[in-house]
Amino acid sequence: MNARLDRPLPAGLDGLLVTPGPDLVYFTGLRPPVTERLTMLVLPARVLVVPALEHPGELPGLEVVPWRDGEDPYAVVAALLEPGGRYAISDSAWAMHVIALQEAAPRTRWTSMTGSLPMLRAVKDAAEVELLAAAGAAADATYEQILSVRFAGRTEVQVAADLARLLREHGHEQVDFTIVAAGPNGADPHHDIGDRVIREGDMVVLDFGGLKDGYGSDTTRTVHVGAPTPYEQRVFDVVRAAQQAAFEAVRPGVAGQEIDRVARDIIEDAGFGEFFIHRTGHGIGLTTHEPPYLVRGEEQPLVPGMCFSIEPGIYLPGRFGVRIEDIVTVTGTGGRRLNTTDHALAVVS
Repeated sequence: MNARLDRPLPAGLDGLLVTPGPDLVYFTGLRPPVTERLTMLVLPARVLVVPALEHPGELPGLEVVPWRDGEDPYAVVAALLEPGGRYAISDSAWAMHVIALQEAAPRTRWTSMTGSLPMLRAVKDAAEVELLAAAGAAADATYEQILSVRFAGRTEVQVAADLARLLREHGHEQVDFTIVAAGPNGADPHHDIGDRVIREGDMVVLDFGGLKDGYGSDTTRTVHVGAPTPYEQRVFDVVRAAQQAAFEAVRPGVAGQEIDRVARDIIEDAGFGEFFIHRTGHGIGLTTHEPPYLVRGEEQPLVPGMCFSIEPGIYLPGRFGVRIEDIVTVTGTGGRRLNTTDHALAVVS
């Protein structure tokens, strides 16, 4: 029996409407195609409405209701809902499906899944944590190997291709991003790789990850082509200290915003506060960005099983950037890093 199907609903919710995407994977393990044909899990009714041509077969604990082209699947779903009830619907639901449901059940009230259940997938069980740890280990192995690759004289695109290849060699079925941000491009946290040739003296931000066995990896290390200047090393050391302090602050009961504050205070005290321009971290699991978020205003306390990034950075426009990122899980007494590669500023050739 899938215990996730029996999760109690928050007060004020009559049910959940789950569409293809991470929410459906969480409840059923299914990854059906995302198309104009409606696939929807209705909870607590435990009914999966699916196109007949995509029937998944029998599913323990669920009734599968297929529909054929020419039939109205929205009427099928509407008949399963409490009249005038309030339902949370997956954020990934297509607008065309939401609008059709509103027309089929005009008295029903709707809310987003994340708005009503922001912590739905945030607390991982032991098996999920180990899947995330395996994805992190694969990303770590990728980083260890990329250090031996030639950087100087090659483009960001070429090094990014090496990262993607290594992630796949280490078991990733999906590569979501390979940021290689050299020199002044490092001042853009989400730099889009380009044809800039990496040069001697460049600071290079490497941020990469994807999915391994369905769970995400996401790590950032900053390297330098040749020896860094004292100023570059100083900036790097500030980020490293902030990342370490934030990790040490992780423990059950601490609010997400407190982890952000710890990292931000160190960077501000060093005189670089205006150059730390994003939150300190985000949750990770079936997707690479999900609750909880380590950001000012996030009062949700950490609990064992939550998994998230800790990734402070400093971004100096026109010059360079530095970021260090690990995935961390909350344990009963503190935090456990799921990325374990060296945090030192690696010198590459």
